[in-house]
Amino acid sequence: MDNTVLIALIAAAGTIISGVLSALISNRITTYRIGILEKKVEKHNNLIERTYKIEGEIETIQHDIRALQKGA
Repeated sequence: MDNTVLIALIAAAGTIISGVLSALISNRITTYRIGILEKKVEKHNNLIERTYKIEGEIETIQHDIRALQKGA
């Protein structure tokens, strides 16, 4: 086999291997970052749900206070 062909095959193999490895590493990083973002979104959504619950309780308390003030 000619040296030029052998060198070309080695270069092609190196290119393919490096491309596959970089794609795998990039995929792992992306998956990791998406996981972190999902946790942050979950915390945010929990905060929003708690805020709505508190707002509902405040409305009830304000209604009770108004009723007490009218009765006094």
